Amino acid sequence: MTDADMITIELAPAITDDVRDLVGELNQTLSAEYPPEQRHGLALDAIFQPHIRFFLARLSGAPVGCGGVALFPDYGEVKRMYVRDAARGRGVAQALLARIEQQVSDTGLGLLRLETGVRQHAALRLYQRAGFRACAAFGAYAEMPAQAIATSIFLEKPLAAASA
Repeated sequence: MTDADMITIELAPAITDDVRDLVGELNQTLSAEYPPEQRHGLALDAIFQPHIRFFLARLSGAPVGCGGVALFPDYGEVKRMYVRDAARGRGVAQALLARIEQQVSDTGLGLLRLETGVRQHAALRLYQRAGFRACAAFGAYAEMPAQAIATSIFLEKPLAAASA
């Protein structure tokens, strides 16, 4: 990778056109793969709540990905992770995930969890390479009817919390 291909990850404190476009593309991708009752992504407005940190990834200055983390008392949960097709294979997803992991560790939490779909093959490979392992449904997912999570895969990864 050259300097011209530099990846930057920035906190997105509010909805911007870049965030709206990326989340819209993610929604379009998921709606082609899963029925509405099996899609559990946060609505755009719900992303910008006090317990959520949302990040925008840029490659050579262009917005190419996004992802966030919802912070709960016992764990963080990856939310709305997405990288545009043209930027895949260039380290963007790994950089986003590393920033999310750092955010969780910095808050003193030692566990990162996520829900993804069975058809998200690239995402599953990314998470498995990053050390995530299968786990049971957690949080609100554990209360959902079986049909609502029939295509869901739940993963978790222990993290080393940052020392205070």
